[in-house]
Amino acid sequence: MPQLAKGGKWVFGWVTVEGDNRITIPAEAYQEYGFQAGGKVVFLRGSRRSGGFAVGRVERIAAAAVGPALQKRVVGEGQVKADRRVLLPAQIGIQPGDRLLAVRGSGLALSFLVRGPIYEEALKHPDLL
Repeated sequence: MPQLAKGGKWVFGWVTVEGDNRITIPAEAYQEYGFQAGGKVVFLRGSRRSGGFAVGRVERIAAAAVGPALQKRVVGEGQVKADRRVLLPAQIGIQPGDRLLAVRGSGLALSFLVRGPIYEEALKHPDLL
């Protein structure tokens, strides 16, 4: 997993939204965040600056005793399939063909960015998968 700039965010790589509005969670992120086939996940709205969304295991987020501010960011729930794929809820506004940058977010959820400085920096790295 590369770090785009010294002291910057660590990224897992690019993910393209498939025609059926599903994404495949990168293998390294799948392991790091403890996703499992059949496991339930929650989708959180991304920041204003980077857009996109974050996805985390329901039990991990519930165990963190998150406050009302984070609860307001919840936009849907889903389930991870055996092939590491997950269906995106329509409420997050992501469309098939969109290119997302998978980034190590908080310990609670994996981030998928659609814009912003980290996204722009990643575009400068052609070796990034």
